[in-house]
Amino acid sequence: MAIPIGTVSYAAAAAAFLFLSLLLMTGWRGRLPGMLLAAASLETALWAGALAYLAATPNVAMRSAEVLEVLRSAVWFAFLMVLLGYSRKAVRPLRLAAAGIAAYCAAVLAATLYWGGVTAAQPEMLGILSRLLLAVIGMILVEQLYRNVHPGQRWGIKFLCLGLGGMFVCDFYLYSDALLFRHVNDDIWAARGGIDALIVPLLAVAAARNPKWSLDISVSRRVLFGSSAVLGAAVYLLVMAAAGYYIRYFGGNWGVVLQVTFLFGALLLLFVTLFSGTLRARLKVFLSKNFFSYHYDYREEWLRFTRTLSEGEPGIQLRERSIQAIAELVDSPGGALWLSQDLGAFEQVARWNMPSAKEIEQPDGSLCQFLDRRQWVINLEQHAAQPEFYDDLEIPDWLRSVPRAWLVVPLVLHDRLLGFVVLERSKGKINLNWEVTDLLKTAGRQAASYLAQTEAARALLVARQFESFNRMSAFVVHDLKNLVSQLSLLLSNADKHKHNPMFQEDMIETVAHSVEKMERLLFQLRGSLTLGPPAPVALDDLLRRTVATRSALKPAPKLETGDGGMSVVAHSARLERVIGHLIQNAIEATPPDGRVVVQLLRQNDAALIVIADTGCGMSEQFMRNRLFKPFESTKATGMGIGTYEARQYVRELGGRLEVVSREAQGTTFRIVLPLYVPQGAGELGVAMESHG
Repeated sequence: MAIPIGTVSYAAAAAAFLFLSLLLMTGWRGRLPGMLLAAASLETALWAGALAYLAATPNVAMRSAEVLEVLRSAVWFAFLMVLLGYSRKAVRPLRLAAAGIAAYCAAVLAATLYWGGVTAAQPEMLGILSRLLLAVIGMILVEQLYRNVHPGQRWGIKFLCLGLGGMFVCDFYLYSDALLFRHVNDDIWAARGGIDALIVPLLAVAAARNPKWSLDISVSRRVLFGSSAVLGAAVYLLVMAAAGYYIRYFGGNWGVVLQVTFLFGALLLLFVTLFSGTLRARLKVFLSKNFFSYHYDYREEWLRFTRTLSEGEPGIQLRERSIQAIAELVDSPGGALWLSQDLGAFEQVARWNMPSAKEIEQPDGSLCQFLDRRQWVINLEQHAAQPEFYDDLEIPDWLRSVPRAWLVVPLVLHDRLLGFVVLERSKGKINLNWEVTDLLKTAGRQAASYLAQTEAARALLVARQFESFNRMSAFVVHDLKNLVSQLSLLLSNADKHKHNPMFQEDMIETVAHSVEKMERLLFQLRGSLTLGPPAPVALDDLLRRTVATRSALKPAPKLETGDGGMSVVAHSARLERVIGHLIQNAIEATPPDGRVVVQLLRQNDAALIVIADTGCGMSEQFMRNRLFKPFESTKATGMGIGTYEARQYVRELGGRLEVVSREAQGTTFRIVLPLYVPQGAGELGVAMESHG
């Protein structure tokens, strides 16, 4: 009578594991991993022997073989968990995971003793599902062991992971096939014994390489998050498969249709869930709270923070990257950056997934004073509920109106407030404790140093450009001096040769050449003038002169003065030059058949000058990064300082310069200047109102 192949296969596995267990017990040195490895090998030998007997006598039902299979997996799990437990950093998560795995193994063992496992008729699919999940747990533990062991010690652990991984993969393949076809494949079942026998040499080599089993292992948060997601997806698919089988079994004629529809919907829901940023953020918070003593893996967070700041070209979009780097620490989907500008006010200079805001926060305001004095991270929700916690801090109205505003992170450099970042509400429910706020404050200081270094480099570059510009001015002055010398020579010879026709012709030609050259030099020269004190300037007269000097150009600018009699305190020549430059830019950016309109309006206690055109417009990136930067120009012969000078001078007058532009639609500049009120005019107006 021929011996069944299953008997030979499992008998070989039993003999191999029994021999390995004897070797391990004779060489055991008192350490727990070695004892568990010997126990797992002996348990596997008993299980393989029981299955060999079962293969030889197929008519005999052996519930003990089912029980031994569950115990085999449980002992191997205990061995892997002990190896992982040698890391002091992971005591709490491993204890929780071990408790969960032990509870599941106990439940499967109880069900096997009660129902009989996969051999019983009614709970057959439940038994297959339970053993399939045991195989999934085993693969995850092997993966955790290999990925978290120190790279220098993987030489001693790789054969153990290869052997045990192969054993659990074989179990997974067997029960996946059984779940698909609703019965255990006899050939795969018989081959499992031979496969298990082949892994014994791998385990023996691993045991020889690790006589003390003292491994340097640490559990990575990122790997734990990935493994948790894989485990959750596996459990979800197993539950959905069982539900689909139930629908098909009890669905009658509609069973197959309902099963296919249900499984497709389940897979669609799984993919939507896995790609949900909110769910991922909440899972990270849950794992950090329950599996680690600290909320953050500081090594990973700081590497990611530094990598985000240093990506791309130096200085390009560093402000946006700074917002993103800080926001990612708390899973915030967006934010905006305010930095101190030339006159000390804090303006929004960059944003990331957040609406633009034009409000300016003054350095003497309550918000900036609090951030500079306390250097705290402000939780706007906590301030709304417990304002006394923040002393006398008053949140500005513009900040209250920002949609989903959550945190205000100060950017401090050398104990001085450089700026602040406003973050949107996190996608996950993060407990804003001392650890989170300390990390945000430290990240803010780091980002401030990056930003300050970049701003200093830009200032140095501008200073060098101004130095080069001054040298160019010196050459221009030298050329003008030569021209003056030539003209002086003509004058000195005029009395002697003024009646000579040839001299007259040469003089006219020389003067014409000198005028042409001086006009060219003056067009390039941008020098400072010695100005007297500022005085009241009538805006309607000034705009009328400025527009009239450009009336011969195409398109000719049109002036609309809604309100007359408005004056501002300024240097007339300089203000005319600033406004004239903006009008000139509008004309040059507009085709001849377009329109350039200059308007003078009253806006409360300020004068509003609007310069609108229908030209080519500007992109948002150009306006943010280049428009007001000195020596940045799109013109071939432009110096790039006109718009910069315009904004600087308007700020000196206590006003502001705003710009709105859209590509291919046009640009609108708005100059807002405080009106000049003569002394006594205010009291006279009040008296007339009281008498009226």
